[in-house]
Amino acid sequence: MNFMNEHTTAAGKAVMRGDDQMIWLALIAGNLLWGFVLSYVLVKSNVSSAGGGASTGAVLSLLISAAIHCMNYAFMDLSVGYTAMAVDVVASTVVGAVIGAIIGGYLGMGKKA
Repeated sequence: MNFMNEHTTAAGKAVMRGDDQMIWLALIAGNLLWGFVLSYVLVKSNVSSAGGGASTGAVLSLLISAAIHCMNYAFMDLSVGYTAMAVDVVASTVVGAVIGAIIGGYLGMGKKA
């Protein structure tokens, strides 16, 4: 507990970075890695359509986002309550569906009957 208290970033200061302090390399890397995760799951699931990609991407994003938010909420005092968590889970689900649809559509391009 002492280690976590000494290494928290929320002790007495804002947690979110301002737009002028954003670390773009980390943002780009995170988005690329998430795209690779979705691509990997969609390929392994034999998804070959935009609809299949959208539904798989939405479910995967919903489950992972909800799990991470629940664990963060349990351990960190970063949010004012369930509302912020719910909004981010919904937004992550929508983004996952869009990305999944794009990847699923791409995977199905060469499989026309």
